Amino acid sequence: MKTLELWTDGSCKKNGQKGAYGGWGAIVIDKGSCEYRAYGKEEATTNNAMEMKAIIKGLNFIKEKYENSVKVIVYSDSAYILNCRAQRWYDSWIKNGWKNSKKEKVKNRELWEELIPYFEDELIDFQKVAGHVGIEYNEMVDNLAQSAAEGVELYGISISENDKDLWKIFKEI
Repeated sequence: MKTLELWTDGSCKKNGQKGAYGGWGAIVIDKGSCEYRAYGKEEATTNNAMEMKAIIKGLNFIKEKYENSVKVIVYSDSAYILNCRAQRWYDSWIKNGWKNSKKEKVKNRELWEELIPYFEDELIDFQKVAGHVGIEYNEMVDNLAQSAAEGVELYGISISENDKDLWKIFKEI
């Protein structure tokens, strides 16, 4: 069975403040064949939400394109997401009506509800990668996320969260 790599990152300017805006970036590596890149932006968001969005967008793309015929290794520098998966925080959240250990509502519930099924998928593995230490694909997705947050056009194409053909646009042979 073929194994794909999914590299993801999120970015948020003014994180936790009024007027926050962010971006996400994802790269799918199909060794020896092709590479897909995508990115998007959102207003009124957080860094954690953008990190989650990058993973969800990437895995949704892979699921749609490859169905269940591939294994995936997700690379992320988000300790929050990877610790949630490894320590299964979400089991307690669900059991407690989506309340965390402080009895507060879990933030980004709608994103967690999309992401958790991927945590349970035996064909998907998650790996922690150190951020900002020169790892090629991690630096590339960081650039995608940062550029998206700032609204920078990459590859000469404007970004749009509503663009249904986003992944097709960024296909590179």
